[in-house]
Amino acid sequence: MKAPAFRYARPESLDEAIALLVEHGTDARVLAGGQSLMPMLNLRLLQPSVLVDINRLPLSEIRLQDQTLDIGALARHAEVLYSGEVAHMAPLLKLALPHVAHLAVRNRGTHGGSCALADPSAEIPACALALEASFVLRGPRGERRVPAELFFRGLYETALGADELLVRVDYPRAQPGWRYGFQEVARRHGDFAIAGLAAAARVEGGVLREARLAFFGVADRPVLVRGASVEELRERTDKMEVSGTRVYPPPFRRRLVRVLLERVTSSIEK
Repeated sequence: MKAPAFRYARPESLDEAIALLVEHGTDARVLAGGQSLMPMLNLRLLQPSVLVDINRLPLSEIRLQDQTLDIGALARHAEVLYSGEVAHMAPLLKLALPHVAHLAVRNRGTHGGSCALADPSAEIPACALALEASFVLRGPRGERRVPAELFFRGLYETALGADELLVRVDYPRAQPGWRYGFQEVARRHGDFAIAGLAAAARVEGGVLREARLAFFGVADRPVLVRGASVEELRERTDKMEVSGTRVYPPPFRRRLVRVLLERVTSSIEK
């Protein structure tokens, strides 16, 4: 199939892009990397009247601040993966990004685009949740920050307004004593995750003392589980609601959740 007819706009500034979103509202779609949007258009899952191409906007910088590592919404997955600042200050992203689709997609897909799409099987939203990232949104009323726990609201649903752009994602800098783990289960490397886990944990003397686990692919959004020990994490994940499909029913996914928990916590405590 081919995409439906649409008007194409390529703004030269943030203000121009926001004005287009204000004018067209939910009839507009933002084009960043296009790795999800274009297939959805070709399948006619979306039929926007306007595509707002933001690729000329200065939103691709990866910048180290005093307290945060700020990643521009247009930073390509490959740029984030091979960034020295990311490897040092947000190592969980370094672990997760090789699992994002395939090389061609990582060369074009964007950090902000993955978060704004909010696919429940996506790796980057789960990392943002585990790392307590903040999303910086720009709209006609100015700029606002939304913590990751409040940003993801459901299946392909976020706190991003129809007249707002996601301009960057701010990650707290990695602190001494914290370790990170990432695992996912997929039919083939690069496929959508059947279940996955992104984890950040504080370890003392080889023992986990505090952890933030973000499970993905098992619900309509990434699910955060906190705990102060492996035993507490086991109890809380056993109570976590898990969705399923005919092919991957809830009991199967729940089993994967337990397996992922044991694998990741074991690797972190080593």
